[in-house]
Amino acid sequence: MKFIVSSTYLQKQLQVLGGIINNSNTLPILDNFLFELKHSSLTVSASDLESTMSTTVNVESESEGKLAVPAKLLLDTLKTFAEQPLTFVVEPNNTIEISSNDGKYALAYVNADEFPKPIDLKDSSQTIIPANILNSAINKTVFATGNDDLRPVMSGVFFQFSTENLTFVATDAHKLVKYTRLDLKANNTTEFIMPKKPLNLLKGILGSDNEDVSIEYNDSNAKFSFGNSILICRLIDGKYPNYEAVIPKENPNQLSIGRNQFLNSVRRVSIFSNKTTHQIRLKIAGAELNISAEDIDYSNKAEERLTCDYQGDDMQIGFNSRFLNEMLGNLESEEVKLEMSLPNRAGILTPVDGLDTGEEVTMLVMPVMLNS
Repeated sequence: MKFIVSSTYLQKQLQVLGGIINNSNTLPILDNFLFELKHSSLTVSASDLESTMSTTVNVESESEGKLAVPAKLLLDTLKTFAEQPLTFVVEPNNTIEISSNDGKYALAYVNADEFPKPIDLKDSSQTIIPANILNSAINKTVFATGNDDLRPVMSGVFFQFSTENLTFVATDAHKLVKYTRLDLKANNTTEFIMPKKPLNLLKGILGSDNEDVSIEYNDSNAKFSFGNSILICRLIDGKYPNYEAVIPKENPNQLSIGRNQFLNSVRRVSIFSNKTTHQIRLKIAGAELNISAEDIDYSNKAEERLTCDYQGDDMQIGFNSRFLNEMLGNLESEEVKLEMSLPNRAGILTPVDGLDTGEEVTMLVMPVMLNS
């Protein structure tokens, strides 16, 4: 088995796959990349048992074969090379030798038969989504997922496909994001919960182009196919909470303000907030928004006044500044709207502009009790 490939091209492809490999694996074989060579086509795979990703790399070769190569050792080596052709040759002593312009390097390889076999999706449905839209859906939702091991369903993003639209939802019980595309639809109605790790991998490699991503799914697994890459992952088992029930429908108090102005003010003021609660206070009266924070333990406090467009009763409401920061930071609009009803009910944050046709984003943030 022998092949020649560009050093930077191979390193770029393997860098992405390396994101799947855990720092500590129960099975030693999972510390390796699987190489499957068929003439000029080299398929490289990585797995953590829950997710398997593979990508096809073009190489110069006339041979065939497969083996598993230590991922960290190979990646660390590839990072040091300037752009140049590298020749990989399998030697009789169970090593694969890499020849560069400057020298030779031998890595011990492992039998490829130990590598986990890819999951075969039976009775699957399929939906096609442009890469840029899927990327946007992941970016807008994955940050709102939870980390509670006792509630695994909330540690993933809820994909809700229907014949009318596609909806993506994430929540950790303190904040919630609902991202809807009215311009896309599925052939049938289905829903499943995608784990966070494969979504973060997809987020890193899905471009902003219109290349189509094919999503195949059944009750237990999902498969994403795009370009030369395939990602197969196990879905989170369980029923997603009824998120619609927590979104308040009547919100008479409505505040409109520049997103950057609001975000920068929240960031500054939150520096002075209590390091445990991260609480900031929003006091709204007329066309004035007063944002304040206080850390009584250290006598730190800050206050800013902003001009806004406000329709509703004068009110004071408290929020965890970290949640507001994340939400405002994940929007791209010039202006945002914050809709509220009562100081103890969730606030709804939506972008006023900057959305594509058919795109809807609703962000919900739970209030915190104010110290009077």
